[in-house]
Amino acid sequence: MQVNHIHDFHLNHEDAFLNLQMELKSQIQLTKSITADSLKTCAGVDLAYWEEDGESVGVCSIVVLDVNGRNIIEKVHSVGKINVPYVPGFLAFRELPLIIEAAKKLAAEPDVFLFDGNGYLHHNHMGIATHASFFLNKPTIGIAKTYLRIKQTDFEMPDDRVGAYTDIVIDGEVYGRALRTRQGVKPVFLSCGNFIDLESSYQIAMSLVNQESRLPIPVRLADLETHALRKYYQENKKFAE
Repeated sequence: MQVNHIHDFHLNHEDAFLNLQMELKSQIQLTKSITADSLKTCAGVDLAYWEEDGESVGVCSIVVLDVNGRNIIEKVHSVGKINVPYVPGFLAFRELPLIIEAAKKLAAEPDVFLFDGNGYLHHNHMGIATHASFFLNKPTIGIAKTYLRIKQTDFEMPDDRVGAYTDIVIDGEVYGRALRTRQGVKPVFLSCGNFIDLESSYQIAMSLVNQESRLPIPVRLADLETHALRKYYQENKKFAE
């Protein structure tokens, strides 16, 4: 898959991170580009980290799903040492090098990427799903398992029924949704990444949920794959494929 080169990652201070976020933020397009009915393939993206000999190591897994048959058509991953320091609010800079490396290995070009993380639901509207979209040049959706509290704003718990949601509104703007994908199970936190609108993101996410998890199928599969790969690399102490 072709991946755009938007910027380098040789950054070491918050001002540089923030300037890039603000530059990209002005280019976000939350407009309808694809619907659940027209979706043919989708990808789930997840990352996991661990410490090895005092250094941070990460693995990224991308799992591509055929939507109609619900079968996996491709799996790729990348693994390596993490060179970008963790700075709150700028996690994407730490995760993107591995995501880009994995995406370049894809033979398929998924219609949409679903990330285990936030998108527009971020202090600067630049969570991993949004930031990654500029490199991938595809519609992206963020599905977070935990709530990122912004400007001291809490979310309202949705009703306990499948598909129920409450919009997360901060300073009069909708950042995302607290979404109940399964009854009796904690909600997930849905937000647009980029090149897609919130209603389409909601419809796509709901169309990809089954009884096995509150997460959409591609995100769940990427999560399982990432944890299996982390275990493998930890046991074998091998960071290159």
